[in-house]
Amino acid sequence: MLKVGVLGAGHLGKIHLRLLNQSEKYELKGFYDADIMNGTKVETEFGYTYFDNINTLINAVDVVDIVTPTLSHYECAKKAMEKGKHVFIEKPITNTLEEAEALLVLEQKFGVKGQVGHVERFNPAFTAVRESINQPMFIETHRLAEFNPRGTDVPVVLDLMIHDIDAILSVVNSKVIGIKASGVSVLSKSPDIANARLEFENGCVANLTASRISLKNMRKSRFFQKDAYISVDFLEKKVEVVKMKDAPEVPGDFDMVLQNAEGVKKQIYFENPSILGNNAILDELESFADAINNNTTPTVTLQQGTEALKVALQIIDAFENKSVLG
Repeated sequence: MLKVGVLGAGHLGKIHLRLLNQSEKYELKGFYDADIMNGTKVETEFGYTYFDNINTLINAVDVVDIVTPTLSHYECAKKAMEKGKHVFIEKPITNTLEEAEALLVLEQKFGVKGQVGHVERFNPAFTAVRESINQPMFIETHRLAEFNPRGTDVPVVLDLMIHDIDAILSVVNSKVIGIKASGVSVLSKSPDIANARLEFENGCVANLTASRISLKNMRKSRFFQKDAYISVDFLEKKVEVVKMKDAPEVPGDFDMVLQNAEGVKKQIYFENPSILGNNAILDELESFADAINNNTTPTVTLQQGTEALKVALQIIDAFENKSVLG
């Protein structure tokens, strides 16, 4: 079991504490929170050991789980990595691209592993069809949320859309060469609604929409590729997979067959991948433990977290310029 400590005991930090405490792959040593009143309250209420000094906690563990506000991600990770500790960092990886790139250097210098908390990679609906998503050429995502004051200190792109940016980058094996975007502030000082169009070198186009002032929640992505349409509902944990193949010479009574203007006939059929229930946050944390113990590459590397942040920041830049080159 790896000794682990959590930095930050806010809403998400408490969830991490609970899951790490029940995990069979970690031994939870305790947590640090800059707010002493909150730290002692969490210790009293849940029984986790509270460290009032960040360095003392880092020294006591093998793995540091960083669930602090984004502004402090870099400093926390730097402290841990310089002491030879592995780091799990909630998304986005850091506040700036320069900070993220500095962590990549530290990761190599001190021979530690890092993983970024892009939890949708572990969503059972996404993992059920991940291998079926092959060279998509058009992608459409909608991530809509009801208003919640928590998180409005950053643009909706870094708060919500970055989940979809990371998922898209994980399945499109090509470089982003162009971005067009617009964002609107409604209740916050930073944009609450955003739309972005990503153009990739291989011709793929992704259209992303995110809002945190919607009347209902939605987290859907649709992938269109040659001979297949794949829909992923991250919220309801459901998928739709519609595929095409050459129609049989003699179609069955219930076969769905389409014929184009050239007379080519295609049969449409449905696949129903099995979706296993899971706790995505626990899975991402335990997958990191496996990567450390087996000396394998983490599922969401610091490099991938950096790429997602880079695209997210380019989208924000495009709000002013309307478009930027990748």
